[in-house]
Amino acid sequence: MTALMSKPKLRWACRRGMLELDILLAPFVDEGYDALNDQQKADFERLLACDDPDLFAWFMGHQHSKDASIQAMVELIVNRVRV
Repeated sequence: MTALMSKPKLRWACRRGMLELDILLAPFVDEGYDALNDQQKADFERLLACDDPDLFAWFMGHQHSKDASIQAMVELIVNRVRV
């Protein structure tokens, strides 16, 4: 497995072109990221590499990612916000 990004780099990667994504992703890095296992952290980094329109569609529930681990990460973040 490759080295994971540092928290400051993750925070920077969470700055997106859509406020809706910023509101979901940045707090997750600060409050939920540390509880993830290494595979989930790698999946989160892969999620951050996705395009904003795809992320928006996945987080809003309009579409699902074809990648099961990315979809699981989307659901984890959405469920965390709902609590």
